[in-house]
Amino acid sequence: MGKLRVLSGNEVCSILARYGFIEVRQRGSHIVMQKKLPRGTITVPVPNHETIRIGTLQSIIRQSGVPRTEFES
Repeated sequence: MGKLRVLSGNEVCSILARYGFIEVRQRGSHIVMQKKLPRGTITVPVPNHETIRIGTLQSIIRQSGVPRTEFES
């Protein structure tokens, strides 16, 4: 496993968008991204900050199911 990059909220949203997630709403400093699947919907909140903390990024990766390599340097 490589080291996770320092990413902004917008960068994370663009990575998620490449995997079929769409922005459904924004409230305050959080963007809510969703992906509809035959068996349900995956909802991932993304903080719209300049830098996202590593623990938060790991949680986004786990929730979304997007390969970790997309977020590594």
